[in-house]
Amino acid sequence: MATATQTVSVEAGDVTLTGDLVLPDAARGMVCFAHGSGSSRHSPRNREVAGVLQRAGLGTLLIDLLGAEEERVDRVTAELRFDIPLLGRRVTAAVDRLGERADTAGLPLGLFGASTGAAAALVAAAARPDRVRAVVSRGGRPDLAGEALAGVRSPVLLIVGGEDRQVLELNEQAAERLTAEHRVLVVPGATHLFEEPGTLEQAAEAARDWFLDMKFLDMKAEGGR
Repeated sequence: MATATQTVSVEAGDVTLTGDLVLPDAARGMVCFAHGSGSSRHSPRNREVAGVLQRAGLGTLLIDLLGAEEERVDRVTAELRFDIPLLGRRVTAAVDRLGERADTAGLPLGLFGASTGAAAALVAAAARPDRVRAVVSRGGRPDLAGEALAGVRSPVLLIVGGEDRQVLELNEQAAERLTAEHRVLVVPGATHLFEEPGTLEQAAEAARDWFLDMKFLDMKAEGGR
């Protein structure tokens, strides 16, 4: 059973980020969510995925990557949501915060990114290779991670809708730049937001299985496989 949601704060430079932490009893691992462009920790799709992970015994942290004032600015300019280096640093700060907490520091940690948040998650994975043990992208833009792709050491699952053809092509191009173990999983009939019946459930179950794989739970801190 999951515990009640805890509100957590993450200091990231000169801004304090707010997150929702859920930690099941005897948690088997922890997953930090990096939201996509124009989204937040209240994203219903990411919360649905988080629920699937929680029922499998994984803790989740859904965190806003922008501060309140930054969100107001971004609604007008839409600039910050595509600032991947900035968002990557924010996810890295969240990774570090989870490593500081007594209740999460000892848990295997994975990252789940959607849309531009997938690029931020990969940047953080490259920055913290000894901490991040698995990455999942849903409808993501991993190509925006650029040179960080080659620095990722943890297994990466790229989930893309079969009808999201342009993003699928970008994911396949990004996969070619990954040196870590990876897989591109195409969900038939799904468009970018996985709004079609059953498609988000398929993506969530694939993410759950990737995180529960022995590579995630038992991988040594050095990142070796």
